[in-house]
Amino acid sequence: MAAAVALALLALLALALRCLRGSLSLLTRARDTCGHLRRFPRPPWRGWVLGHTGMAKSTEEGLQQAEALAERYRRGCQWWLLPWLPVLRLFHPDTLRPVLTAAASIAPKDELFYGFLKPWLGDGLLLSHGRKWMQHRRLLTPAFHGELLKSYLGIFNQSTHVMHDKWRAAAGPMGAAVALEVLDQLSLLTLDSLQRCIFSHESHCQQQPSEYIKAILELSKLVVRRQQHLLHYSWWLYRLSGDGRRFTQACATVHGFTAAVVQRRRQALQRLGHQAWLDQHRGQRMDFIDLLLLAKDEDGNTLSDEDIAAEANTFMFAGHDTTASGLAWLFYNLACHQQHQDCCRQEVQELLKGRDVEDIEWEDLARLPFTTMCIKESLRLHPPVTAVSRRCNQDLATHDGRIIPKGVICLMSIYGTHHNPEMWPDPQVYNPLRFSPENSQGQPPLAFIPFSAGPRNCIGQRFAMAEMKVVAALTVARFRIRLDTARPPRRKPELILRTEDGLWLLLEPLPKGA
Repeated sequence: MAAAVALALLALLALALRCLRGSLSLLTRARDTCGHLRRFPRPPWRGWVLGHTGMAKSTEEGLQQAEALAERYRRGCQWWLLPWLPVLRLFHPDTLRPVLTAAASIAPKDELFYGFLKPWLGDGLLLSHGRKWMQHRRLLTPAFHGELLKSYLGIFNQSTHVMHDKWRAAAGPMGAAVALEVLDQLSLLTLDSLQRCIFSHESHCQQQPSEYIKAILELSKLVVRRQQHLLHYSWWLYRLSGDGRRFTQACATVHGFTAAVVQRRRQALQRLGHQAWLDQHRGQRMDFIDLLLLAKDEDGNTLSDEDIAAEANTFMFAGHDTTASGLAWLFYNLACHQQHQDCCRQEVQELLKGRDVEDIEWEDLARLPFTTMCIKESLRLHPPVTAVSRRCNQDLATHDGRIIPKGVICLMSIYGTHHNPEMWPDPQVYNPLRFSPENSQGQPPLAFIPFSAGPRNCIGQRFAMAEMKVVAALTVARFRIRLDTARPPRRKPELILRTEDGLWLLLEPLPKGA
């Protein structure tokens, strides 16, 4: 009996020592983390308990605050959401570089900011990590090769023609300038293009309602709304709420559509056989689902139906709002600077002169240098995604010897970096010539990161730039874009950069040959 008691006491002592050792390790780690964080300046806060909670807002004033932080602190600063939740806000290439260029396994995306998308997007490239992310990235990269992108250009042209027909109809037979909220219009255009590029599906969503498109638009709004309600961070509380039920229903609509397409294609591939299927599609454009069904890694492994659906849903989500936001703010900037709009129009008209059909062809994309500069400067001034977050699983050293501690959220401010006066003199001025070949020389690559950078950069950036060039070129050739002075925009960063009450512009149809 005494021996049993002694053994029990020894076991308890060993457990207590283990707990003590773990506690000491945590305390040591916390002390080291705080020491590293102290080397980054801390803006004025609300005190030890609240930190900076509630001080960063998704409003026009919040963006102005980001500009002020970048101007004052230049490299970065610490930001405390709660006493136990530090964030490093980074807005300079020197502090961004160690995080953005680290291996994806070392600097994964932070789940706090991206976790709400998981029930919708699953384990696609945006949210997956580790070996799964690496395998999918390798398998998906060929889907964005130049030759394949070339086959999508006809779709970009067709979707743009549909939007312009709607605008001309709204302008009436006299062709008067018409006030339009352009961000919603451009979202429908990009969704229309994506459905055809991914699924070969003609939804006609620019002209008539689509349940699938409606569900995607609702999911985007619900994710933003959930971020603004602390109690809804808990999934079991959120799913009981009205928003949670709508989210679940919209997810079911999107997942049902995607799964049906994937299963139908898989069955056709199995019925015909791999080679016969390829022979049947020879000379035809293959869509995103086709490419993923055929993809194999070096060991012959393929993607499951669930994997393909997750990647298709991710592409639909990531590809529509970001491109629409980039285009909407480009049109706004060109409306503010008529001289640059005129230069773009002249460049496009020279390109299209003598053609029977006003379409932008693949070779034309390289023949629009000034339009491309205007797009890039707009992406600098109004980046569609204003920040991305990472949480590193090991300490990383910056150029000046400071340490970005393991486990701390790094909020890499794309907006702050693009407005950092150390990188961009007069950062509030829209000046496309910043991106001329001579002015671009010597500029650090990480000073301009609208598509992020490093191993986890946007895999679809060439797709997005091609679509933006087509839509921008055809629009300035056919319409004069002016400001709607009665409705000046107030910016609102959400999943993408939006405005509080829409982005309204005046669109005036131009006569052919004007």
